[in-house]
Parts: sequence; C-alpha cells; structure tokens
Amino acid sequence: MKPPICCICNKRIKNFENAGLVSFKKRSSDIEWEEKMEREGKVGHPPYADWFCKKHYEKANKLSYLPIHKALKQFDE
Repeated sequence: MKPPICCICNKRIKNFENAGLVSFKKRSSDIEWEEKMEREGKVGHPPYADWFCKKHYEKANKLSYLPIHKALKQFDE
C-alpha cells in the first residue's frame, strides 16, 4: 500500500477526516491486476485507488464513477 500522501498535491495526510483513499471504476487492466495478485498470493496498492487530502477528497469522491486516469485529468482543469 502506498503511504497516505495526496496524489494531487503531495501533501502527507495526517487527519483522515474528509481525506483518504478513493477507489475509482475498475478498468480491465485493474481486474487483471487483482486476478494476478490473488493467483500469486500477493497484496499491494490497487492501481485504481489513490490518496487524496482534505482539499481534493470531495472532488475525487464525486469522480469515483470514472476510471482513475480520467478522474485525475479533471484535476488539471
């Protein structure tokens, strides 16, 4: 698992009130990753999830219906 650092601004998350890990819509590659990890008995940070600080968490949650690569592009706008 990645440490709790916002993937948008690189701020370390210390208070998880209105901040945290957001999971996005899984892509076929994400499902393949999960199947591979399960087959090999491994664990790790899922490629469809990332950490968001208080400033970015609400927007990330609202975009969680999108795959992560599309959701993250919305933060550039």
